[in-house]
Amino acid sequence: MELTGIAASAGISIGKILKIESSELMISEDLITNSDLEITKLINAIEVSKLEISKIKDITHKNFGHEKSAIFEAHLLILEDPEIKTQVEDLVNNKKYNISFAVKTVMDNSITLFESIGDEYMKERALDIKDVFTRVLNHLEGNKIVDLSLLNEPVILAADDLTPSQAAMMNKDAVIGFLTDKGGKTSHTAIMARSLEIPSIVGLKKITEIVENNMIVAFNGKTGEVKINPSASELKVYEDLKLKDNQQKEELKKLIGTQAITTDGLKIEVAGNIGTAQDLDSFFKNDAESVGLYRTEFLFLDRDSMPSEEEQYIEYSKIIKKLDGKNCIIRTLDIGGDKNLPYLKVEKEENPFLGYRAIRICLDRVDIFKTQLRAILRASTYGPVGIMFPMISCLEELSAAKKILKECRDELLNEKISFSQDIKIGIMIEIPSAALMSDKLAKHVDFFSMGTNDLTQYTCAVDRINQKISHLYNPFNPGLLKLINMTAKSAKDGNIDISICGSMAHFPELIPFFIGSGITKLSMSPMHILKTKAHILKLNEDLCKQMVPKLLELETTKEIKSYLENFHKEMK
Repeated sequence: MELTGIAASAGISIGKILKIESSELMISEDLITNSDLEITKLINAIEVSKLEISKIKDITHKNFGHEKSAIFEAHLLILEDPEIKTQVEDLVNNKKYNISFAVKTVMDNSITLFESIGDEYMKERALDIKDVFTRVLNHLEGNKIVDLSLLNEPVILAADDLTPSQAAMMNKDAVIGFLTDKGGKTSHTAIMARSLEIPSIVGLKKITEIVENNMIVAFNGKTGEVKINPSASELKVYEDLKLKDNQQKEELKKLIGTQAITTDGLKIEVAGNIGTAQDLDSFFKNDAESVGLYRTEFLFLDRDSMPSEEEQYIEYSKIIKKLDGKNCIIRTLDIGGDKNLPYLKVEKEENPFLGYRAIRICLDRVDIFKTQLRAILRASTYGPVGIMFPMISCLEELSAAKKILKECRDELLNEKISFSQDIKIGIMIEIPSAALMSDKLAKHVDFFSMGTNDLTQYTCAVDRINQKISHLYNPFNPGLLKLINMTAKSAKDGNIDISICGSMAHFPELIPFFIGSGITKLSMSPMHILKTKAHILKLNEDLCKQMVPKLLELETTKEIKSYLENFHKEMK
């Protein structure tokens, strides 16, 4: 059987399926007669939970340090709390509750009690109790819990979708592919897959209904094709593709340490995009020159409360220190659209990508914005940093953001807290109004970064994760290329830096257009860096410049693609 989805992360994967399913707990109120048997079930479920949490704690400590693993130490203490265990046993012995219903009753009562206190620490303890005893309940009910950190053999994950926390916890040596029902090429699942260099296809709609655990699949993350239970001949085709892919990767490794310079001497900076400190492994492995985009929103996702200033400061500092002098462009919170924070309690919107998101939230919730800006400023003492505001649509928004940043600087000065005085300020150009006004905006910032994922979405009026119209999401749209060229000219005239950031940055056909437009920095998922260097080394700046005016005269996507493909072939 063959399926086709949205190619999200290139690579060939062949292996067994592991389905990630969320089991809904249906706890009955049936009474029991044998209390001792129920208590034995509880003891066994707690012991299994302890072993699992201990392993997760050790893996988290190894990968992320003591601060992140401390939460699992707290979870172990909850399991050992004699008061909770006594309450459960009383309900079993005296009211004859079955063990699952007794555990759920004590859990619900404890959560209600802690939440009613109103103290932030107590609310977090309530969440810990829920997390721990949901694990115990799953064991009592016979539901299999898949801890991705404990995987010990190669698997391809099939899921409705994957969260950043699941990606952060998984054993990267064991997960050899993602297949999801939901998502688009620029959804957070796709971005994570590329950051982790794991082949991935998203938007398959019914993959979780079709496949079963241990079923063999083979797929091509570049084309979006999936073979379920492939025949021997089909398997051979994919094995050959995988071998060829691995050979190309080995060949590209020879470019490590080589600068991306055109044949006539123009240096192009090839930067990496990251979302967490974990992404730095791929960043360094692929020889990125700097961080062109640090997506800070991943620190805010998959949790139940806003990260504090101290927590953000520690995370930003860790990344900047590891970069050891390489520049780091930190984008302020870009939430909304397909990335929501339940604890913000934002009302559901008809058009979330056009709604309350990114800089709009930050300018409205100044408390959240200032907490992040203070953390970034404090972390800037450890290395070169740029602060970038997302989704700026007009000068008024930029001015408001810069005013709040100044307030944070003044506060830290008054508090005698150190921060760098040499922080570059920039904006993402991802809304057409900003591109059209880029000549004016250039006077107020140090750099532009063209967020091509959203700029394509807004220019073409296409929801970039809507699978029904994904074919209209067009990076080769003539109007889009004119906006990019216009913005590049504004940056040059304003004597500020400009980079291309997003999926378009590594498209081989478009790289000559970017260079010819005067753009000398490309920022992308690290997995694409070496291949992009290889393309740049074959290009000639003068020829790229000569090509651009002719390209901008073309009227259709078909003409543009054909022209760029021919130019690309001539440069090989």
